[in-house]
Amino acid sequence: MKKRILAFDFGASSGRAMIGVYDDNTIKLEEIHRFSNDPVMVNGVMYWDILRLFREIKQGIIKAKNSGGFDSIGIDTWGVDFGLLDKYGNLLENPIHYRDKRTNGMLEESFKRLSKEEFYKITGNQFMEINTAFQLFSLVRQRPEIIERAETLLMTPDLFNYMLTGKKCTEYSIASTTQLMDAKKRSWSDKVIKALDIPIDIFTEIVTSGTIIGQLSDSICEELGVYKVNVVAVASHDTQSALISVPAQEKDFIFLSCGTWSLIGTELDEPIINEKSEKYNITNEGGYEGKTTFLKNIIGLWLIQESRRQWIREGIEYSFGELESLAFSTKSLKCFIDPDEAEFVPQGNIPKRIKEFCLRTNQSVPETIPEIVRCINESLALKYRKALEEIEDCTGKHYDTIYMVGGGIQSKLLCQLTANACGRRVVAGPVEATILGNLASQLMAMGEVDGLKGVRSLIYKSQDIKVYEPKDIEEWDKTYNEFLRLIQN
Repeated sequence: MKKRILAFDFGASSGRAMIGVYDDNTIKLEEIHRFSNDPVMVNGVMYWDILRLFREIKQGIIKAKNSGGFDSIGIDTWGVDFGLLDKYGNLLENPIHYRDKRTNGMLEESFKRLSKEEFYKITGNQFMEINTAFQLFSLVRQRPEIIERAETLLMTPDLFNYMLTGKKCTEYSIASTTQLMDAKKRSWSDKVIKALDIPIDIFTEIVTSGTIIGQLSDSICEELGVYKVNVVAVASHDTQSALISVPAQEKDFIFLSCGTWSLIGTELDEPIINEKSEKYNITNEGGYEGKTTFLKNIIGLWLIQESRRQWIREGIEYSFGELESLAFSTKSLKCFIDPDEAEFVPQGNIPKRIKEFCLRTNQSVPETIPEIVRCINESLALKYRKALEEIEDCTGKHYDTIYMVGGGIQSKLLCQLTANACGRRVVAGPVEATILGNLASQLMAMGEVDGLKGVRSLIYKSQDIKVYEPKDIEEWDKTYNEFLRLIQN
């Protein structure tokens, strides 16, 4: 019998609900609901509109019921953000967005409580001020009354699961994004949590990816007119769901999940935590089957998305496809930025900041929209190469192929530039990597598919995969050396 599985995928700017129809040989996708995910500014604080997002989950469930029903539900989201519940199980406030300014300076302040070296030795996480640890530390320092009233902390996907089932737990992959988990023990780190004065009793049990945590609650079933079905704690950090669907057949491979953020890394049996990985600021994340994902977070298509929003504010509106076409016809290798510079993280006028960066670094300044789009894409491709070389240095392995997945592969320009800049073959696909990994987690939880190897073989047969071979390697090698000098100055 065919299985109909319902997956919700929340990105930083949009979300969707999709049905996966599994017939023992392939997974076919049917999008049933799509919606925007828009932060809300109130009195200078940036919030997630979490209740509206939960309403969108309900709408997706209703549409799934009307389209033929479903056998289980799984939810994945971005990492690091969370909600706090009081002793009655109610939200204390809307979850605050990771781009909110409350974490400014918290990284350095935290090192006064626990050294950077010890912090990394325990958690194995890339240091970013947006991480959960530093969001909570800001509450400890700035709003202790909120922490004092908190009974439970739930990461975003776990919060949605709680709203559907009433069950409180923390899924392994999303826990690993917090910088509060001991990467080797795979449990909450008492030492880190206590050092930051965070109450340890607000954290819930960490469950393995693919755990069936419960069923839809009676109230949800009555409200929406649906039967009870299982809710699965999939690999609920969207990166880890995407990694499940990487169609690699070899054990050692490099993946690049490209969306609002770009995440490049490899899959390991155990974390790598040493002086070299700390120097490169590479993170160890938990994945499916207890795997460790050794990866680097890089700002991704956020730069294009936010630039497009700025141009729309100025009365100029192009689709993403039109922006790519314009960039294709523009002269290449003229100027570059470091995508991870702090000035490119906040919302606002990204094109202006790019021009200022190029002027400050004595480069040709991109004046037109096509030039700015080209600059972003080439800079991302070069930053991917830097991260790739750092990962290879830590693992002692060479990877001939980059498996590129996610929405970013719809840009043929970015795929080809990545192949050129890295000097590696790029295998692009699937586009819907996160959704497919979410669905696969549910199928494995139901015993329908046997393990990661079986899933990846299934997805390879089910999806359209494209290959990009590197071009102009000598020219790109020269450009890469110039790029390194630029970003290291």
